[in-house]
Amino acid sequence: MADDVIDFSDILDVVRLREECRAVAADPARNPLELRTALLGVLKQASSEGRKKVRDLLNADGGGLACARRLSWLQDQVICVLHDTISERLHQEAESIAVAAVGGYGRDTLAPGSDIDLLFLLPAKNNDAMRKAIEFLLYVLWDMGFKIGHATRTIEECIQLAKTDMTIRTAILESRYVCGAEALVTELEKRFDAEIVAGTGPEFVAAKLAERDLRHQKAGDTRYLVEPNVKEGKGGLRDLHTLFWIAKYYYRVRNAQELVARGVFSRHEWKVFQKSDDFLWAVRCHMHFLTGKAEERLSFDIQREIAESLGYHSRPGLSAVERFMKHYFLVAKDVGDLTRIFCAALEDEQAKEAPGLKRVISRFTKRVHKIPGTVDFVQDRGRITVANPDVFKRDPVNIIRLFHVADINGLEFHPDALKRVTRSLSLIGDQVRQNEEANRLFLSMLTSRRDPALMLRRMNEAGVLGRFIPDFGRIVSMMQFNMYHHYTVDEHLIRSVEALSEVDKGQAADIHPLANKLMPNVEEREALYVAVLLHDIAKGRQEDHSIAGARIARKLCPRFGLNQKQAELVVWLIEEHLLMSMTAQTRDLHDRKTITDFAERVQSMDRLRLLLILTICDIRAVGPGVWNGWKGQLLRTLYYETELLLTGGFSELSRKERARQSEEELFEALSDWSQKDRRVYSRLHYQPYLLSVPLEDQVRHAHFIREADQKGQALATTVRTHSFHAITEITVLAPDHPRLLSIIAGACAAAGANIADAQVFTTSDGRALDTILINREFPVDEDELRRAATIGRMIEDVLSGRKRLPEVIATRAKGKRRNKMFSIPPSVIISNGLSNKFTVVEVECLDRPGLLAEITAVLADLSLDIHSARITTFGEKVIDTFYVTDLLGAKITNENRQGNISARLKAVMAEQEDELRSGMPPGIIAPAPIPGRRLQAPPRRPKADA
Repeated sequence: MADDVIDFSDILDVVRLREECRAVAADPARNPLELRTALLGVLKQASSEGRKKVRDLLNADGGGLACARRLSWLQDQVICVLHDTISERLHQEAESIAVAAVGGYGRDTLAPGSDIDLLFLLPAKNNDAMRKAIEFLLYVLWDMGFKIGHATRTIEECIQLAKTDMTIRTAILESRYVCGAEALVTELEKRFDAEIVAGTGPEFVAAKLAERDLRHQKAGDTRYLVEPNVKEGKGGLRDLHTLFWIAKYYYRVRNAQELVARGVFSRHEWKVFQKSDDFLWAVRCHMHFLTGKAEERLSFDIQREIAESLGYHSRPGLSAVERFMKHYFLVAKDVGDLTRIFCAALEDEQAKEAPGLKRVISRFTKRVHKIPGTVDFVQDRGRITVANPDVFKRDPVNIIRLFHVADINGLEFHPDALKRVTRSLSLIGDQVRQNEEANRLFLSMLTSRRDPALMLRRMNEAGVLGRFIPDFGRIVSMMQFNMYHHYTVDEHLIRSVEALSEVDKGQAADIHPLANKLMPNVEEREALYVAVLLHDIAKGRQEDHSIAGARIARKLCPRFGLNQKQAELVVWLIEEHLLMSMTAQTRDLHDRKTITDFAERVQSMDRLRLLLILTICDIRAVGPGVWNGWKGQLLRTLYYETELLLTGGFSELSRKERARQSEEELFEALSDWSQKDRRVYSRLHYQPYLLSVPLEDQVRHAHFIREADQKGQALATTVRTHSFHAITEITVLAPDHPRLLSIIAGACAAAGANIADAQVFTTSDGRALDTILINREFPVDEDELRRAATIGRMIEDVLSGRKRLPEVIATRAKGKRRNKMFSIPPSVIISNGLSNKFTVVEVECLDRPGLLAEITAVLADLSLDIHSARITTFGEKVIDTFYVTDLLGAKITNENRQGNISARLKAVMAEQEDELRSGMPPGIIAPAPIPGRRLQAPPRRPKADA
């Protein structure tokens, strides 16, 4: 890497430091330990002051590489002064040792928290005094707080180890003289070049590229993770370092700029290399300075501060941190482009074999083959490449055609072809975008039965997708600053297509049985693929991205060759692409109004089928672990309930008649019980329970309640697992109480359980029968059942008063990282139009341990009866929906009361109240119900979903 002119004089006065160390060493009364302590004080202060000046210069000029080189220079001076002091005062033999920097330090770059990698070269004839000098130097550096990686070897040992160990070979490749016997470093470089490097270029290249691939795999194999590893991640600094290692080893260059003269990079590409390197170093140095350690992951909690340090400002539609991260991902993409270009040059270089038999063999094995149906492209060992250099210039549509031919022939891409694509992007203008053939080829790739996501990803990485669809180009590398989305917007869209392709090929039947069943009968397959690709294309704009995306789709669909009917369907799907997900996760699916409102928006079975499949693909593409079986079950329930309504299949029986029929079915199912028990337990439940709980579960609950009664248990719990839904069920029987839901929610939070759903019912004898569904944690049923039993005991302990909720929640939350980097203004929406019987209260805020317990406690304080609730988490944000009435079963219509509800909820969401209200009783066992008395107006608290 070419050195820029950097002024180091303001960082450290080397002459003064040397004089101070000599003065310290001049005292003959000091023994080696005392001398070490005295030198430590002088050097540590100089290093600390120098690093502070380096950080100030970084803040002033923003130069990442300059910062790394300043730190490297500062470290050099400390080591040189220390080495010279040792040789003058303690061990004159130190002059015969060479101190060399290796690793990143060897490249003359150093991050604030990086290890200091040193190679101590000994002459062939060495002694203990030399090793003692090295030991003294190392102890001082360790005492200064540096992390030192070191090796002490002779030149011969270095050469022998480099022959068998690629890591050592790479370290020696980067070695740089710092101080001491320079002749040793010079000799090592000569021997290394002659005995190791010569003739082993292909071997080194293969090893480094394999090492890179393994590193990418460990880091997630995508450069679009929203919390990227700046050093090791795909498109990070290590990728640039790999290029530099290969260039130095294979092309025998001393810095990357020489690759321009060798024809590997153009001048423009070299400038991109420099800018990428400088930007990544700036980010890394700021991260280390900010965190005070070698932090390499650009996590959410530091992204905002790094963006501020680098001078980013908010713009309409994108915050400062989102603009910074978009720049980061664009740089990571540039690094990928440079890697492809570099690899293409390597292949060309390696194709130029020496004369003789090797050349004959090479020509035979690397012979290109024609591809049927095209004269512009050829096949080279299973990879597509151009037949001649002017293929794209002669016909720019060939840029699109290249990917289409690769798709239909199942070919990988030759690096040279992708290099030429990257260098030809300016040819993709309006003429290509409006070309009928180009759009036909693109639609064919998008709807391919093979691997459409692979082609889209290759097109995106080469810059073609953003040029061909400019609106897509606006969201390339765009991140959303939240914990819900794991990828950039463009990567999310491509992964959505990938999920759709899986369903289309019948590969996801175990995950999406309903979608797999519906997909073969989908008539508008092309429209579905286009909608999935474009559903988030308008992210980052000031207006609603669904509305703006529909407008973009209306413009693009005719261009892609879709007819009017298909275009209108795509527009509708994009406009409503969040409808099914939000309805399933935040609305009571057993409330008839929920289904009728949803059905009015959908209107047809064709739309319902397509919307279900799009919704599944959208959720699955958000990130690992976001999709689970429970979300699938919610979507299936919504689909089947809506299907009944759209096809006229809803029962004409009244709710009262259907409830009576359900009660009779339960009575018949308990046929092996006594007549008395059958009558008692079949009449124990009210309409909401009888209409929403399957008969199988009703029978199971009857057995559970009777067993608890026989044992005289006021409190009882039972557990079971649902492996397909990835859900574990805990059923709680307890005396009813206004705060019961709040207490159970708090107990689950204290036990570390994430509630996925809850069915909460009141029995006719004044008890509550609550079924809590929590997200599964262990794959093995035995382990999960033990965990569920522990959570059940926690619920019993809290309900019985053996444990107090405030303490257990506080203990649980103590070690958890708070989401201080996110700000979500508390929102409360109160609606009487979403349900015929209930007032719907929807709250949205930042998540935290015990939040559900606090919110439900406030609702109880306000004399609201919770009939059902849905608790949904989207990363750091929760959207909780409660179906409530007053204690007389009426809706909340008074505006003043609605205002009070809103204010109280916002206060608790903003943490302006105590963690839990101090007035909460230690135990909530209610007095036993009066014998023979039946509650006239039971607090119907049927169902809470989370």
